[in-house]
Amino acid sequence: MGRLLAVAIWVITIASVLMFFNKRWWFPEAITDHGPSVDRQFLITIIVCGIAFAAAQIGLGWVVWKYRDSADKTRATYSHGNNRLEVVWTIVTAIVFISLGVMGQRVWAALHLNPAPAGATQIEVTAQQFAWNIRYAGGDKTFGRTDVQYIDDATNPVGVVDTDAGGKDDISTPTLVIPANRPVELILKSKDVTHNFWVPQLRFKQDLVPGMAIRVHFTANKVGKYEMACAELCGMNHFKMKTFMLVLPPADFDALVQMAPAQFQDKKNELLNSYQLPQY
Repeated sequence: MGRLLAVAIWVITIASVLMFFNKRWWFPEAITDHGPSVDRQFLITIIVCGIAFAAAQIGLGWVVWKYRDSADKTRATYSHGNNRLEVVWTIVTAIVFISLGVMGQRVWAALHLNPAPAGATQIEVTAQQFAWNIRYAGGDKTFGRTDVQYIDDATNPVGVVDTDAGGKDDISTPTLVIPANRPVELILKSKDVTHNFWVPQLRFKQDLVPGMAIRVHFTANKVGKYEMACAELCGMNHFKMKTFMLVLPPADFDALVQMAPAQFQDKKNELLNSYQLPQY
């Protein structure tokens, strides 16, 4: 029985490692400038953890095999751990994980801590149970003022003040449309509970917290249509917060945001239907 258990441990270990080599459940293609850096950091981390995992499981199988129940009834001897060995593997583990953290901080800081490049396209993303409200500044590139007194979920979901000239050409829609190969800055807000912005191809996730305007910036480099979801369980109808992100050639994006709100919606729907979701 002991040998069978040891072999089972080794077989499960080998099968688990092979899952990562065939890449059947790997990430979808990255479409941002920072995406390859994130993927490289993830790969290094998974290799380091994979080596530690495989070594631990091989050792576990060996112990089970060697000290299995057998005709030899010699009693086991228990002793305290080896202090020198404990110190060595604690230091080695600390060095490995601190090194991984240092290697990844540059990508993290570039995405979350550094300001957006000058001239980045600003788009406001406001989440609510259970919908996305994406606001574009329109031709004047200026967002109108908002006030909760003006919120109407059917006609004015983010509460744009109707007397503010800056908001006359603001456009709200459930679809995120961005230009390719240009920096984009998202201003993330929430009207009620904590939500989470997630497009897997962008290689980042970010919470949207009530009372906060959280800014993230990135540059998408591939035109297409991608699924966008809330990755935070935000209520009973959380599953309804599924929409799309559309990455357009810069000229198409510029022409779209110059349109009047009614034309914008029609053209946006036309463009959305002209692209297919990527196949996995």
